[in-house]
Amino acid sequence: MTLLTMIVKMSEGLGKTCAIFFLTLLFALPLGVIIALLRMNKNIIISAPIKFIVSVLRGTPLMLQLLAVTYGPYYLFDISVSRNKLIPVVIAFSINYAAYFSEIYRGGIESISTGQYEAATVLGYSKAQTFIRIILPQVIKTILPSITNEIVTLVKDTSIAFTVSYQEMFTIGKQIANSQTSFTPFIVAGVFYYVFNAIVGFVMGRIEKSMSYYKQ
Repeated sequence: MTLLTMIVKMSEGLGKTCAIFFLTLLFALPLGVIIALLRMNKNIIISAPIKFIVSVLRGTPLMLQLLAVTYGPYYLFDISVSRNKLIPVVIAFSINYAAYFSEIYRGGIESISTGQYEAATVLGYSKAQTFIRIILPQVIKTILPSITNEIVTLVKDTSIAFTVSYQEMFTIGKQIANSQTSFTPFIVAGVFYYVFNAIVGFVMGRIEKSMSYYKQ
């Protein structure tokens, strides 16, 4: 198999890699906000279970969570494994990353001084208006570097989908490597991931620069 043929074949799985990446961000980013707010709730009945769940999600391997979501329903409830492996993959990735994002959000929210909340109250803002118009933009500016790190990690973590035989780029590369007894597919995969992350870094850098007017 020529190098060009190998690249073309692996690029077929790149679309599925991108699907994991973008769908995970689509669900995990807003879910992380919800989890963070529940985690910060003063009612211990609400915050304690959320804190425990986040601890479990952050303290166990993503690969284990992926296997649990994909095959758990079959072993526990005798429900057939989803034919579309993208569904359990996105569910597992979204829940896992939402847990990490929630802690980043929480740190950002708690870094805002209470004086800003008090000033907003004096100006007649409701709690929702204060959070959306005043607090959230500053939080986003503060946490962008940490969010970028997690997004870069997500690009590389998409390769974990090979454990459930989802035909993303790394899975196809691994199959070619085994059939051709060659290390070249792994090098090609490495280049793909590097370029993908370079694009992510550029985009996130532009976003961070665009929000530079938020100064604390």
